[in-house]
Amino acid sequence: MTLDIPFQRLHNQKLSHPTFKIPNEVVQWLGAVQAQDYAGAKWALAQRMQDTTNAALDEAFADGSILRTHLLRPTWHFVTPKDIRWMLKLTAPRVHAVSAYMYRQSGLDKAIFKKSNATLEKALRGGKQLTRNELASNLDKAGIPADGFRLGYLMMYAELEGLICSGARRGKQFTYALLDERVPPIKALSRDESLTELVTRYFSTRGPATLQDFTMWSGLTMTDARNGIDIVKSKFEHEVINGQAYWFPEATSLKKEKSPTAYLLPNYDEYFIGFKDRSAIGEVAKKAGIKGDDPALIAHIIILNGQIIGGWRRTLKKDEVLVEISLITKLNKAEQQAVAAAAERFGRFLELPVLLIHKEHTNEQRKTRSL
Repeated sequence: MTLDIPFQRLHNQKLSHPTFKIPNEVVQWLGAVQAQDYAGAKWALAQRMQDTTNAALDEAFADGSILRTHLLRPTWHFVTPKDIRWMLKLTAPRVHAVSAYMYRQSGLDKAIFKKSNATLEKALRGGKQLTRNELASNLDKAGIPADGFRLGYLMMYAELEGLICSGARRGKQFTYALLDERVPPIKALSRDESLTELVTRYFSTRGPATLQDFTMWSGLTMTDARNGIDIVKSKFEHEVINGQAYWFPEATSLKKEKSPTAYLLPNYDEYFIGFKDRSAIGEVAKKAGIKGDDPALIAHIIILNGQIIGGWRRTLKKDEVLVEISLITKLNKAEQQAVAAAAERFGRFLELPVLLIHKEHTNEQRKTRSL
């Protein structure tokens, strides 16, 4: 067979045929969702759901049905309460190893981390949820200087050790809570069980993908990747393309997506951030001579029929959202309508009308209002 990689990834990530109704189902399906851009990560989840709003995603985060913490590579990710402990136990040792140099550069050692964790535990005990600045103040009072990168590493270390995780937001500020008070204990998985689960989740939801893609996404070693795929390979099909083995779930149930179909994906969406090699979705950009740092791509990515065709940015106003689109290729009328429909969906998510600003790669502009 000849792999249609973009088509299969859109399907397996539930973008082309969303079935989920609640946020934690999406996060559990994907395993982890990159989330340092909180607003963008909510929109990433929403596009894999049948119908939801920004407010509903905020509620799910506030009540702890989805959590936000450092794991995998690491950066902030959404993860479910059911998965957070085994995923941290599996990936934290690797993160500590690659972060060891920066720990030393920041003057942090085991004794300081032990004291810092004890201070954070005491400050948060009893269901308290405090901001980073409030916890920094507690650390300073305990004689642990905490600012800049040093504070970031102290907080990340506590997250990786399973001491703290996200609390509810206080206005626009994020808070931290004790993981043990936020998430009831569950049966622990062995390392092999955890590795098997992570490899299965990854290739089920991001396949067709390579072992190199998995190691980039997970932060684990190639040895782990090979061991994991050896355990689960009977669940997957694979095909070798240009010397690389692509692993993916059985494709018999794939439903054909209507064409043209467009998506306004956020800057760290798993459709492209979850892969080391993104060439499969860059064919249009390659033909147009566009590189990843081209200003036409702005911050967020427009996908049309699985391919990157430009970038977009959002500007929230009191009574509308401005969506500025910059394209790297000419679109026909049907394709323009598909992009406009994607913008309208974003407006429904925010419960605001959309003012669509279409900026051609030639810098010509026109405005249309999408209700």
